Amino acid sequence: MFCNCALHRRGVFKLAAAFAAAVGTAEANSAEAQSASPFVSGSGGALPARSEFVVRGGHVLTIDPNVGDLPNGQVHVRDGAIVAVGSNLNAPNVPVIEARDMIVMPGFIDTHWHLWCTALRLIVRADDPKEGYFPTTVRVGRHYTPQDSYIGVRLGVAEGLLSGITTVHDWSHNTVSPEHADAEIQALKDLGVRARFSYGTAQGYPADKTMDLAELARVQKQGTAGDGMLSIGACLRTPGPAGARGAIPVDLFRTEFDAVRKLGLQATIRCGPKNLIDLMGRNNLLGPDMLLVHPQGMTGDELKMIGDTKSPWSIAPVIEMSYSAVRNGTIQYSELNAMGVQLGLSIDASAATNADFFNVMRALMWSDWQRTGTPLRLKPKRLVELATIEGAKLLGIADKTGSLTPGKRADLVMIRTKDINMAPVRDPYYAIAFQSQPSNVDTVLVDGRMLVRGGKLIAVDVPTLVREAAASARGVEERASRT
Repeated sequence: MFCNCALHRRGVFKLAAAFAAAVGTAEANSAEAQSASPFVSGSGGALPARSEFVVRGGHVLTIDPNVGDLPNGQVHVRDGAIVAVGSNLNAPNVPVIEARDMIVMPGFIDTHWHLWCTALRLIVRADDPKEGYFPTTVRVGRHYTPQDSYIGVRLGVAEGLLSGITTVHDWSHNTVSPEHADAEIQALKDLGVRARFSYGTAQGYPADKTMDLAELARVQKQGTAGDGMLSIGACLRTPGPAGARGAIPVDLFRTEFDAVRKLGLQATIRCGPKNLIDLMGRNNLLGPDMLLVHPQGMTGDELKMIGDTKSPWSIAPVIEMSYSAVRNGTIQYSELNAMGVQLGLSIDASAATNADFFNVMRALMWSDWQRTGTPLRLKPKRLVELATIEGAKLLGIADKTGSLTPGKRADLVMIRTKDINMAPVRDPYYAIAFQSQPSNVDTVLVDGRMLVRGGKLIAVDVPTLVREAAASARGVEERASRT
């Protein structure tokens, strides 16, 4: 809660008044924006404005080796930027947010997440041959309206915020139309999250047809205008032999990849097929601007290709352990980490799992321990780095976020340490890796805006959003069943 001590009472009242004024201004702006937007949700609220405050008294994990960790630290934020971090900051008359008995750290950074399909939890049934994730998304994807995509992204991001995720990589592999892309981008902006939107193609898109590259360029130009909260990428279909699920010819893939490179964007593909990396390496399709997903099943020669080209990887350990280990093999984290390859963590698909980033960290830790037979080989602090600063580096935004460094934007979370599943805490990194869960997340700030407080979303009416998501999924299923 806010500090109520006499010394800071005046600052607290000023902060509350500032937030109240900010909400009033934001409501007016939000109403104006909604009247101009075709994507409407009854679950929406006003985003608080940025202000000035000091987060005080928490165990601050800066994830910045030059600043270090502070058992009784302070973080001074002004207009969305981190002004200073220290143990005894000189910030008289600045409102205080009390963080006593909490871990204060950078927000988590997701590097690969299919948000459009979140509401399909209603009908997806694990890896069932008929009702599993892939058959379901292929069957119903083309029946999505832009409003369905908008609702799905809102549902996924809202859950992610409650897990302490402050940056998402919206890996849109059902971009049915330009309006669908606009809907997903609008949802990201309306929720206030920092985001990468990777433009893709629709489910079932013809394997002999190039993606809409003109629209990609349009989205890059329009989507990145504004406050720097959004960046653009491109999710491409996987190159491979004719008939392979979701694969396109190598020459067509090269055409798309060359166009993405000319726009200066990072491309990304989902891996899995055997010998895929060999195919890409022999065709000079690897490199730092090709973000690969699911590091499994590579041969020694393929790993060498990755090491030589420094192609980055997003790891989705929950999905990779529970869904694809039988098909694709174990997660090859240790090999990639030893080569210095840039790595990040991800949720993957909310329709098949949930947005628990603590569980993502644990799953990678368990997978690595099982492979190596060595407990604590993958250290808790390294897990937190992978979830924060390493993800920021992978997405090219480490100058903005990923650590609590003065000059960066204020993306931070506060995690309660006196909750029954957490207490008592000795080592905060160990507690995060072994004990923490989304219910322990007390406060989330993105770019200085307080989006979660007391474990509750500030700008989202959750019951209404849940009703909208259920109605959306039922409607999509009904339309698909008629074809």
